[in-house]
Order: sequence, then C-alpha cells, then structure tokens
Amino acid sequence: MTPAGHRRLILTRHAKSDWDDPALSDEDRPLNRRGARAARALGDWLASRGYEPEEVLCSPSARTRETWDGVAAAALGVLPQIRHEPALYLADPDTILNVLRTASAPTVMVIGHNPGIAAFAASLPARPPMDPDFRRYPTAATLVVDFEAEDWGQIQPGRGSVLDFVRLDERG
Repeated sequence: MTPAGHRRLILTRHAKSDWDDPALSDEDRPLNRRGARAARALGDWLASRGYEPEEVLCSPSARTRETWDGVAAAALGVLPQIRHEPALYLADPDTILNVLRTASAPTVMVIGHNPGIAAFAASLPARPPMDPDFRRYPTAATLVVDFEAEDWGQIQPGRGSVLDFVRLDERG
C-alpha cells in the first residue's frame, strides 16, 4: 500500500525475448523460456514484498505483454487496470514520463524496453541503487521508487526514493 501523498512506481524492463524466428517483427517477438520463468519470478518477488500495482502501463509488444502475464500469474492481492500504451514501444525517457503522468492509481507499474527504460530509471532517484547492473538495466530488471506527490503530474526526475531494485534475468 502506498502512503497518502505518495506515488509508487514499479519500473520493469521486459523479460528475455525469443530471437529464434527471424521472420517475426521486433514487436511480435515473444518471451523465451528463460524470460517466462523470470516474469513469473518477478510476480512472486513483487507479491512477497507487497509491491502490487493498481495500474499497469505496458508497451503493446508481445514480450512486454507476456512479461505482464507472467507477473500476473503470481498471487497478487490486487487486480490492476491494464493499459497497453503504443507510445511506450521503444520509448525515450521523456515519452515514458509523459505516459506515466496520465496514470491515476497511487501504485503504477510501467513495462517497457531499453534503452529508454534504463535511461528513465537512471533519471528518477535522488540516490540510485548501488547495484552494478542498475545503469545497464538487464531484462526483467525492476526498480521500485516512491515520490512525494499527490498525483503523477507532480513527479519530477531526481526526486524519487528507491525502495528496491532487482534483476531476475535467469540463466539457462
């Protein structure tokens, strides 16, 4: 639960995608088995810590939608509103921020792509996590950051407080 007067962002890069079919467009690439496992592990991790989104803003690509499906397969205590936002597909940080500012729930999850998601994550906290992989933001990486704000329109880069950062890009 997000405290009153705060907004919580769960910022996730999609899990590992499958490159086996060269005929598929980038937008249609699904998750591979490793990615599907990591997405489910991410859902379990979020639920175990009480980081449960009330609203999900998701790129419309297959790999981001499947990442959400894996997260949602966990025992989450909420049923969030899902919005597939075309602007989030390969979005830059400014676009991600503009889409986020349209959110209404106190706890929002954004699922997107590198390099934009990594640059956006790096811009948010006043003090970034000490994790050496934070700037790289590997597949299934997730930042949980709080902002003192009454609504998403008030949040500013460099003002977030990091609660957690996790990398769940399983090997094999």
